[in-house]
Amino acid sequence: MTLAMQFVKGFMNLLFPPVCAVCRMRIDACRQKSLCQRCSEGIAYLMPPLCRVCGMELAGGKDRDFVCGECLRAPPAYHLARSLVRYESAVQQLVKRLKFAGDTSVAHGISAIMRRSDLTEFEDCDWIIPVPLHADRHRRRGLNQATLLADLFFPKKREAIRSDWLVRTRNTTAQTRLGGIARRKNMSGAFQLRKGIQLERKILCLVDDVFTTGTTVEECTKVLIHHGALRVKVLTLARAPMLQRGRVG
Repeated sequence: MTLAMQFVKGFMNLLFPPVCAVCRMRIDACRQKSLCQRCSEGIAYLMPPLCRVCGMELAGGKDRDFVCGECLRAPPAYHLARSLVRYESAVQQLVKRLKFAGDTSVAHGISAIMRRSDLTEFEDCDWIIPVPLHADRHRRRGLNQATLLADLFFPKKREAIRSDWLVRTRNTTAQTRLGGIARRKNMSGAFQLRKGIQLERKILCLVDDVFTTGTTVEECTKVLIHHGALRVKVLTLARAPMLQRGRVG
C-alpha cells in the first residue's frame, strides 16, 4: 500500500471509525479486524468429531469419525453437510441483519469466520447452487442471503455459482415457525430446476445460511439428484442446536 493510500485510509477511519460487525462497537482500526474481541470469542466453531454425513457434532475424541444414529436410521439424499459455526448469539445477529434487514456490511464479519474454516471438502464441486428464495420474498428483502454467502465462501469460483438454476415455486411459510412434520409438508414440492439445465454426473455444492433440521436442503437435493447430479454437498454458515428431525435448513 502506497503512502498516499495509507493516508486516505487513515483519514476515512477518522471520519468513519470501524465498528464490530456484530455489536457495532468501535474497534481499533490498527487491528485490521471485523469483529471485536468479545464477539469474536463468542463464536463457537464446529470441531471434530462430526458425523461423516450430516456434520453434526458428536461426543468423543477428535480422532473418532463415524455416522450418527439419525443418518444411519434415515440416510439423507445429500452426500455430506457441513457448517462452520454454531447458530448462537453473535452469529444469529449477523445472519438476521443480513437476512431480514439487507445489511450487507455484516459480510466483513462473516468473511472473518470463513477465513478460519477449512472448505477443502468442497474443492471438487463443479457447480455452486444457493438455496433460492421465492421471487416475492426476494423482492421484499432485496437480496438472497444464500447467494451472498456463496460469493463469500468461494471468491475464486464465482463463475461456478448458479443462483438461477434452482427455483422456489411456492412462497412457503418460514420454517422457524414450524415443527418437524409441518416443515416436511411445507417444503414438499417447493423447488424445481429450470428447464434445459444439465446436471449429469456433476458434483454440486448447495449453499444456505443455517442448517436447522435439514428439510430445505433435503428437498433441494432430491430435485438435483432427480435431474442427474452425481453428488450434492451442503455448505451452511451455521448449524442450529440439534432438534428431533426425522430427516426434516
